[in-house]
Amino acid sequence: MKTILVTGASGNLGKEVVEHLHQQGYAILATLGSSHEMGMFNHLLHVKAQVVDVLDPDSVNVFLDEHEAANLQAAVLLVGGFAMGGLQETDADLLHRMYGLNFLSAFNVVKPLMARFERQGGGQFILIGARPALHPDEGKNMVAYALSKALIFELVKLINAEGNAQQITATVVVPGTIDTPANRTAMPDADPSRWVPTDNIAELIVFLLSDTGRMTRDTVVSIYNQS
Repeated sequence: MKTILVTGASGNLGKEVVEHLHQQGYAILATLGSSHEMGMFNHLLHVKAQVVDVLDPDSVNVFLDEHEAANLQAAVLLVGGFAMGGLQETDADLLHRMYGLNFLSAFNVVKPLMARFERQGGGQFILIGARPALHPDEGKNMVAYALSKALIFELVKLINAEGNAQQITATVVVPGTIDTPANRTAMPDADPSRWVPTDNIAELIVFLLSDTGRMTRDTVVSIYNQS
């Protein structure tokens, strides 16, 4: 049975991705951020959930070593964070926090998995980008967030450059405004029908992991709806 690693599995998008992958018959290694979240996937067969500090490389390495026997084919890296703030509101602490949540959380998994995928002759990464990292007019009011997410696009380019000969690929999924309870609370006057449901993002990720999806070579895949 093919196994997919999903980090940030307890988030709004993470839960949808795990559910969709389970429906497609994958085995799933799901990382959680807190012991309070343990048990949330007990109703699903072939889902192993574990608390892992993805900001700590040693914690990630121990976790992957524990599951060395898993037929790991891909990693969907969903851990992230968001913060507002223009240049004048952005300080070193905020930059470090966004850098950790949005970049190191992915890099710490990518590094050991690249070596593993090279040994086994292939693998796939799916990461989550952000539109403000692509469009300065949107990113100017969320500088730390945009800068940290910009690194994800660069990381994917490097993965593809290094992994091309070993059948290792990486894709950035870039959603528009995601329809989550937090966004509805933060933007009560907005029209959520124009946003992107987590269900649809999960469906896109499942497609990218499919036999057909793995043949694509689009480094960046956007899903904006009308947002």
